Amino acid sequence: MSEKFDVDAPTLSRYVMQNTKDHELTILLNTLATSFKLIASAVGRAGVAQLYGLAGEVNSTGDDQKKLDVMSNDMMINALVHSGVCCVLVSEENEEPIFVPPEKQGKFCVAFDPLDGSSNIDCNVSVGTIFSVFEKKEGTVNDLLRSGADCICAGYCTYSSATELVFTFKGGTVEGFCLDPTIGEFVHTRVDMKFPSDGGKRIYSCNEGNFVHWDQPIKDAVEEFKNSAKPYSARYVGSMVADIHRTLLYGGIYIYPADKKSPKGKLRCLYEGIPMALIIEQAGGIASTGLFEGKIGRVAELTPDSIHCKCPIIMGGPRDVGIIYNCYKKHGVETPEL
Repeated sequence: MSEKFDVDAPTLSRYVMQNTKDHELTILLNTLATSFKLIASAVGRAGVAQLYGLAGEVNSTGDDQKKLDVMSNDMMINALVHSGVCCVLVSEENEEPIFVPPEKQGKFCVAFDPLDGSSNIDCNVSVGTIFSVFEKKEGTVNDLLRSGADCICAGYCTYSSATELVFTFKGGTVEGFCLDPTIGEFVHTRVDMKFPSDGGKRIYSCNEGNFVHWDQPIKDAVEEFKNSAKPYSARYVGSMVADIHRTLLYGGIYIYPADKKSPKGKLRCLYEGIPMALIIEQAGGIASTGLFEGKIGRVAELTPDSIHCKCPIIMGGPRDVGIIYNCYKKHGVETPEL
């Protein structure tokens, strides 16, 4: 049988050009896609190229840097600086923001985690890149210290058995693209991604090693997941991109709440919480902070007070987030309507 070839591949470049009249935004997405291809190649060759292990440094948030962290960060910074469409960059791996030289500046400010989940890289667990995009106002770091409601584009790329890019424009649909290594292009494979309408699989995803530090409603909700008439399965990779990608495709809930040990949460607001919240909400899910600073709010409405500040995250479909909200209601906490 002859091998089937797609003579009209619906590529990322075509999709972006058809769905935005913004020439610079098209360049930005293509630049990001190129950096994801480079990172995917480095991740795929990590073993034979001796890229496992520590680089001997720590990043902006105090985590040990892996060799692949440093390489992925350099790849993204170099690509974005030379794209001609960026102004200010923020990376998890850099303490301070990066300002693009004036002669290469454009109108976008990009925040990113170049290799999320890299603590797992040495044992070959899925890792990924997360990014959020804001438009330039002042040309200072304040352009990124804005509400998630101002985020114009967000996405993640996961590197595993396949390299998949999922992204969305503000107010748009969530679209998935898979890297076809034979042509070197991201091909449109998941159209208008949505949470399963019935809630999907019964999966809860959290680090239960932190159980003792959680507030009582979160503890109660997790016990309900485990002890319901149809008990939920526990699935926790420890790589946010992998856990969120599974939650989006299969359904269920991902929980990383504020707790006694981390009262502001653990995940970074600007380049983890906000971009994932935009994707989750536009796919029909809920991205909640849980009880944070005295109230339950939306992650997408948070305004970072520093480029590396943290936030709590509860993301999933209405069925499962509703269970957590009901547990808060039982403890007298005012909760939003689903």
